[in-house]
Amino acid sequence: MAVAQENAHPEGRSSSPFWTIARRDSLAGFLFIAPQLIGIVVFVLIPLGLVFWYSLHEWNVLANTFTYTGAQNYRMLMEDESLLEVLGATAIFSAGLVIFNLSLALLLAVLLNQRLAGIAIFRTLFFSPVVVSLVAWTIVWGFLLQKNGGINGMLLTFGIEGPNWLREETTAMISVIVVQVFKNVGLNMILFLAALQGVPKELYEAARIDGAPAFKQFRRITLPLISPTILLTSIITIVGSLQVFAQIAVLTQGGPGLSTTVLVYYLYQQAFQFHFFGYGSTLSILLFAIVAILTFAQWQMRKRIVFYES
Repeated sequence: MAVAQENAHPEGRSSSPFWTIARRDSLAGFLFIAPQLIGIVVFVLIPLGLVFWYSLHEWNVLANTFTYTGAQNYRMLMEDESLLEVLGATAIFSAGLVIFNLSLALLLAVLLNQRLAGIAIFRTLFFSPVVVSLVAWTIVWGFLLQKNGGINGMLLTFGIEGPNWLREETTAMISVIVVQVFKNVGLNMILFLAALQGVPKELYEAARIDGAPAFKQFRRITLPLISPTILLTSIITIVGSLQVFAQIAVLTQGGPGLSTTVLVYYLYQQAFQFHFFGYGSTLSILLFAIVAILTFAQWQMRKRIVFYES
């Protein structure tokens, strides 16, 4: 009788403890990712929602008014005659930066992957611009690229009269791209270098035994095995190219004309110089959409261009 009473439980009560091992593990996992989740919510999702809300309004800071305008800012976006030129400059800047950055970074990584004396010094030299202050780096290059700056002074020693690099449409964009490439090429170089050092040496030895030339080894062995790193660096570089602001603001202020006015700088002008905060928020939504589409497209292409070892 005592045993029967002991085994009897009221209806709805479970005999198993609440804090099972699975629940404790789940709680520990949630606690570990909680700081990141909170950061994403506070610094990404909430600001993104607020930007969309602001894009539906016109906020006049001077008059202290906040007026709902519906889709008016989006109609302005479609009718903005300067926007196509701005998007064209953004595309040129991003394409030039990505192509030159990734190509130069891969070339430097291949050269610095050699086992030579003092190679670590060269790796440090090429990486050092990454840790230099962005504003200081840009200001120094601004002096070098002036009409009477260091670049033209060096060219003059060879009898070549250089242009005003930052004040001519044909050279301003090239100058900004070069400055940005030299600033961040070291980061991609390190990523490529780490990927190259992870390629098994046995594959190269087998290819040499079969008589494969160096270029064929690079195309058939190196590129496929470092393709995940190529995908990573391309995504990072493309997203970074669409967010460049300080270099444009310091070097060219978007000029001459709109030739170097990329989307981020145009957004800044509309919101903080002309005080069209609603339209600036709409441009932010456009920038977010462009970054999201490009990132999604690259991620979808990974099955075709990325080789994964089984």
